[in-house]
Amino acid sequence: MGQKLRTGILGATGMVGQRFISLLENHPWFEVTAVAASPRSAGKTYEDAVGGRWKMDTPMPEAVKSLVVMNVNEVEKVAAEVDFVFSAVDMTKEEIKAIEEAYAKTETPVVSNNSAHRWTPDVPMVIPEINPEHFEVIASQKKRLGTTRGFVAVKPNCSIQSYAPVLTAWKEFEPYEVVATTYQAISGAGKTFKDWPEMVENVIPYIGGEEEKSEKEPLRIWGEIKDGVIVSAESPVITCQCIRVPVLNGHTAAVFVKFRKKPTKEQLIAKLEAFSGEPQKLELPSAPKQFIRYMEEDNRPQVQLDVDYEHGMGVSVGRIREDSVYDFKFVGLSHNTVRGAAGGAVLCAEMLKAKGYIQAK
Repeated sequence: MGQKLRTGILGATGMVGQRFISLLENHPWFEVTAVAASPRSAGKTYEDAVGGRWKMDTPMPEAVKSLVVMNVNEVEKVAAEVDFVFSAVDMTKEEIKAIEEAYAKTETPVVSNNSAHRWTPDVPMVIPEINPEHFEVIASQKKRLGTTRGFVAVKPNCSIQSYAPVLTAWKEFEPYEVVATTYQAISGAGKTFKDWPEMVENVIPYIGGEEEKSEKEPLRIWGEIKDGVIVSAESPVITCQCIRVPVLNGHTAAVFVKFRKKPTKEQLIAKLEAFSGEPQKLELPSAPKQFIRYMEEDNRPQVQLDVDYEHGMGVSVGRIREDSVYDFKFVGLSHNTVRGAAGGAVLCAEMLKAKGYIQAK
């Protein structure tokens, strides 16, 4: 490939913004040329703006340290520096919707980590291995926005990554009823243990808005485009509980499933291991080689051992077994700030580039 696409990060100083920065270091297709944040950070170098709040395990990349942080609200100014942007801004839902569409209207594609546009009917919400065809709705969105190359695309909630891909792999067995309990890491709230000492040795049985997202977003991913909008699937019915646990990175899910066509355990495992999608076919830079792996050990997957599987972009599954009330149950694990947040958005951007939706200005 020739010249890299110029990439901006909106909300660059926050935890997800930092994850974008670290994932894009030495990326073969994208180069971070602009970082934008709130007015209070604007005008400082990125290193000074973040200060002691760098939360990644790896050091801050040298290439971004001296970039001067721009004011995220100066949309035209930021847009002039980039070919597209990743959005991880910390604002109200209405403010996020407005600013992401404002960037799109400057003919700058926006790939968002935020939830604000996940239910905008003509905005694709995509896990690239599952529903890349939803990007086709962008044509309708461009008509609404009056743009030729600007649009908004989003990735779904971090909590569904450990079970929605699994259920997709089992689609032919027709899962129709699902109970899921997710045990979610504190980085999902943008925190570390230093920021949130009350989470040490603690469990909080509530995460605002998370259960609704966990129940509804998979159905939108499994939906289809009709008359220029995405219409959600009606099945399976999912009920969910979301619990915050004292883990830094990694969302675990305990899931129970009823099937219309009852499979064997061996068939379920075979489907997981064979499951792949367009990212694997296209060999996208961030795509895991093996998207879902099955682990035979009784005590796996474990966060400490398995969260970084495939550089945090894969899903680990274990403990598939028959259930006395449901047909089968299993445990899934995914990295919530890599596959579930910034990494999932980077993979979406790679797919959008591969399909010609994102190009140099």
